[in-house]
Amino acid sequence: MTAAPPAGAPRAEQVRATRHRVLTAARDLFLRRGYAGTTIEAVAHRAKVSPQTVYNVVGGKAALLKTVYDVLLAGDDEPVPMIERPAFRAMLAATDGRDCLTRYAAIGGGMYRRVGPLVPVVYAGGPDPALRAFADTVEGERARGTAAMAAHVAGRFGLRPGLSVAEAADVLWALTAPELADRFVRRRGWSLQRYEEWLATTMADALLPPAAPVSGSRATAG
Repeated sequence: MTAAPPAGAPRAEQVRATRHRVLTAARDLFLRRGYAGTTIEAVAHRAKVSPQTVYNVVGGKAALLKTVYDVLLAGDDEPVPMIERPAFRAMLAATDGRDCLTRYAAIGGGMYRRVGPLVPVVYAGGPDPALRAFADTVEGERARGTAAMAAHVAGRFGLRPGLSVAEAADVLWALTAPELADRFVRRRGWSLQRYEEWLATTMADALLPPAAPVSGSRATAG
């Protein structure tokens, strides 16, 4: 005998589908019109719902941008923390420092692939305090993430002599900035693969201890 679905299942699926339509509409409008040019009414019209429904399933305009950004960053709307996703688990399990940071760069490249088009919208600046607050929130979340990564690298592989964990966190925070990826990929035309390679090498050279010289590699005077 097949178990009956929970009583609230159809309602939950309807809300989920509505939320997906709202977020898709918001993403399209933010990309076309920017933050200032996007309104709740326009999102509602595009998603074929009422403005009140937009507020009910997501929130106001700042909440819309934050949610769209977070969903693109993660790649889906599933309530699974980034740290528990397979790519992050593989990165943390790496036994070589350069391999760990190469995986970290690949994760960052994947995030930029998904969220890159929104970077100019988020970091456009301007007088809107909600947009500035959102950009500050993103930067705060990034700073916490790079601090955790710096601590992991320091504890597992060690850091360059004279480099503190706090300084390593700042280096990662600067190198993984979305605006930096945007400059290389969108403005200068680098491929995403080339950017990831550069990022991995630059992070490793900046953070990890110098490799020990290979025995017998010193040239002999003739």
